[in-house]
Amino acid sequence: WAHLVPDGVAPGAALQPHAYDKSLALIPEELTRFVQATQPDQFAKLEDQYGDRAAQPLCKRVSTELDRRGTLDVLREGVRDRGAHVHLMYPRPSTQRNPEHRALYHQNRFALVRQLQYSLDNANELDLALFLNGVPLFTAELKNSLTGQFVRNAVKQYRHDRDPREKLFRFGRCLAHFAVGNEEVFYTTRLRRDKTYFLPFNRGSEGGGAGNAVDAEGLFRTAYLWRDTWQPDSVLDLVTNYLLVQESTERRYDPAQERVVDKTSKALIFPRYHQLDVVRRVLATAAAEGPGHNYLVQHSAGSGKSNSIAWLAHGLTRLHDADNRRIFQTIVVVTDRRVLDGQLQKTIRQFERTPGAVVPIETNSAALEQALGEGKNIVITTLQKFSVIADGISRLKGSRFAVIVDEAHSSQSGEGAKHLKQTLSANLEAAEAEDATEPGEADDVESNAEREIRRRGRQPHISYFAFTATPKNKTLELFGRKDASGKYAPFHTYTMRQAIEEGFILDVLRQYTTHRRYFRLASKGDGGEELSIEVDRGKAGRVLVNYVDLSAHAIDAKSTVCLDHFVRHTAKAIQGRGRAMFVTRSRLHAVRYFLAFRQNMRERHLPYEPLVAFSGTVRDPDTGAEHTEASLNGLGPKTSIQDAFKLPKYRILVVANKFQTGFDEPLLHTMYLDKKLGGVAAVQTLSRLNRTAANKTSTVVIDFANEAEEIQAAFQQYYQRLSLEEETDPNRLYDLQTELRGFDVYNAQDVGDFAAVFFDPAVADEAYQPILGRVVDQWRALGGDEEREGFRSALQSFVRLYAYVTQLITFVDAQLEQEYAFARNLARKLPRRENAGLPTGITDHVDLDSFRLQLTYEGDLRLEHDDAYLDGIGEVGATVIREPDMVQLYEIINALNALHGLDLTDKDKVAVEEMVEGIVADEDLGAVMQGDNSEASKQERVNQAVDDGITGIVEERIDLFKKLSTDQAKRLLRKEVYRMLAQRWDRAA
Repeated sequence: WAHLVPDGVAPGAALQPHAYDKSLALIPEELTRFVQATQPDQFAKLEDQYGDRAAQPLCKRVSTELDRRGTLDVLREGVRDRGAHVHLMYPRPSTQRNPEHRALYHQNRFALVRQLQYSLDNANELDLALFLNGVPLFTAELKNSLTGQFVRNAVKQYRHDRDPREKLFRFGRCLAHFAVGNEEVFYTTRLRRDKTYFLPFNRGSEGGGAGNAVDAEGLFRTAYLWRDTWQPDSVLDLVTNYLLVQESTERRYDPAQERVVDKTSKALIFPRYHQLDVVRRVLATAAAEGPGHNYLVQHSAGSGKSNSIAWLAHGLTRLHDADNRRIFQTIVVVTDRRVLDGQLQKTIRQFERTPGAVVPIETNSAALEQALGEGKNIVITTLQKFSVIADGISRLKGSRFAVIVDEAHSSQSGEGAKHLKQTLSANLEAAEAEDATEPGEADDVESNAEREIRRRGRQPHISYFAFTATPKNKTLELFGRKDASGKYAPFHTYTMRQAIEEGFILDVLRQYTTHRRYFRLASKGDGGEELSIEVDRGKAGRVLVNYVDLSAHAIDAKSTVCLDHFVRHTAKAIQGRGRAMFVTRSRLHAVRYFLAFRQNMRERHLPYEPLVAFSGTVRDPDTGAEHTEASLNGLGPKTSIQDAFKLPKYRILVVANKFQTGFDEPLLHTMYLDKKLGGVAAVQTLSRLNRTAANKTSTVVIDFANEAEEIQAAFQQYYQRLSLEEETDPNRLYDLQTELRGFDVYNAQDVGDFAAVFFDPAVADEAYQPILGRVVDQWRALGGDEEREGFRSALQSFVRLYAYVTQLITFVDAQLEQEYAFARNLARKLPRRENAGLPTGITDHVDLDSFRLQLTYEGDLRLEHDDAYLDGIGEVGATVIREPDMVQLYEIINALNALHGLDLTDKDKVAVEEMVEGIVADEDLGAVMQGDNSEASKQERVNQAVDDGITGIVEERIDLFKKLSTDQAKRLLRKEVYRMLAQRWDRAA
């Protein structure tokens, strides 16, 4: 602990405990020396008033102000006493312009006191206290595991042995209290005896979990605390720029008033380690690199992202280069939501030290344009507003911007992000050169094309700082950086694993249950000619499955399972306050489930009701009735669904594409899923459950639509560190260009003719329409639908890949830009693809013969402690055209019955699983799958293996043999086994 003593950075030393004045909770001598050394004129004023003993009334005045205003405000604003204004601290200056200020900064005095006796009533001691200019900042209890004392003992000591009524321990009087062991650090800013809440201040383990990794220099794992965080420069930075008395408002149900009210509370915010680390690292790197670089921050839910963004935004305003110029004139905070994030806006404004420095744009794009034009320090807005002013803000030439993107997703990788870049794009030198050019000299097609590329691509005056918990491959490549292995990775990571292990979010996969529906369809009447009609296999299958899932039988069965579970478990969770969300696949599903829940609840005389959330108006085709949220929920005009869901009257919320992201309700305990989810959507939807609350210790998911393994795989990607396997090859654009020319629909002359008109601002857009019209005629003359749609697919691939790649590349290819402009406009002019849609009338010929739900999985979807890798980006936006697979309707019905109607007992399933596992593990069969064999021969070999497996159980299980010997059952097993084999041996290869 001797490392804590400052070494030449500032005056001060390790002092003896008797230097501390218990009644004032100060070190008077340190405070007096600081004022005398840095402000002799102000101290002289005090001596004029108090005489030779001016130090004593000054210290008393400071102590009184510390009690009244809190340490943070007194350190930042100083105190006034009889005409003197005394500063208690000098912050680090942002520039080198004022040597006097820098000299004062180095006069700040740090002192350490060990075994501090703090009380007038007893001889209790603190292990350590850290002072700035005589004012106490931090206290610490230190524990050594070699003597059997751990960090939990320090936590217990603060909770049970440190009286919050003591002057030193009153809220705001000391900035933080640290419990420090050899392995971990925890802290609190408010002592409340048993209710004291300690937060971790740990760097994270090697695998991205809680705790701390081994120290590289062989010191204690917590050496970073005194080596980095408690060093003088760091402490002054914390006090000046990070700590905040933050006021937060939460909507809660008040039983006394029987309504939802705003509950406001104040807390002294001290950054957690990852928050402090990410902001300081980003600021240091941005200062060294200057503008024109990207930073991806992958921070899990529970990371305190709003505070991290606020600290970063304000920190970026303070960055200056070697010439004392601001590196960024304006910091733009962009949230990817149509309604400005109120929490984020409020958080950033609370960190505001200069009134008017933060400008939230909630009205119109003109206000946004004005704020950017005036060079406001921090502008908060939504992505959508940029597209409106993309062409009208050219006067921003030469400005440098830092753009902080909240929840960066793929919307940042296409045309929407291009508008943002066009708004902020400017190259001052190029603009000046253009103004000085003679008319017509720089108006050639190639120059204009190059300018478009530079406007769309990476800009030397814009840096992007993207925050997300679930980056996609595009996000990693756009905003990430190459690591030592050449993979794109986030600049900084706070993992889902660490957030769970530190208790900031809950693991939503710990209690996961899946159900599979089994049904059988039967034909109406004799089923003759009606079932012989030819239909598209894929589309007809979706129609029939949707028919089953919308049937009253299916709706009643699933809603009954859910309500039974809710009554038995969820309603009792969180001390009887648990809520549930039912996620449906469509608005019509949501309406029917809501009505089923409401009727079932009323029949059971339950003391609560459901709510439903969807957009617009839904017309039920069976009844003709039209429904809206308002008509079904019956809420008053001033009551939102979010507020109603907090009332005891409403306990289940049925949703369709609403509240699956950005919805934070801590009382949400259970989710019922009847919607297919995958990848990021699965993580974001299920993460609605992970918010913590008092007495909330677990969550439950009951899933009717997804396989447990698929959900597990989706979460595994974001559990630890994530990187991108390979980068996008820009040369793929040339490949697509060659592929497009191969259709003989257009040629280089067509592109040139189009570009000559398109890039000439003096020519109207209508002038290039005849050129595109000729090309469309050539497209219509192609051999058939398959070839025409193949061209369309390649064209769309080129357009989308180019829009993405030009944000990555550093080269300029004007001809490629011309082809992009040509292709984008041609894609719009091509006649829309004829789509017959889903076939109608099919359900008139079938009835639901039987329906049941079967529990298929129940348990913990435990995630592995492994890092994850995303695949690189291939043909962005490529559309695969599937030729209709026309079969007779009875074949579809038989296939669905085979898939969903096998009446297998649990004992049957075990036997079938064992049989399938044995076939898949067969090395000889694996050699066939890996060998140079045709697909037909592979399928034949698999079919034989399945048939042999079925025959093998005839003696022991004749009943199961009969079930599996049907054509439908064999077809299903053969298909599934082939799929499993292909996956296994593909991975092995």
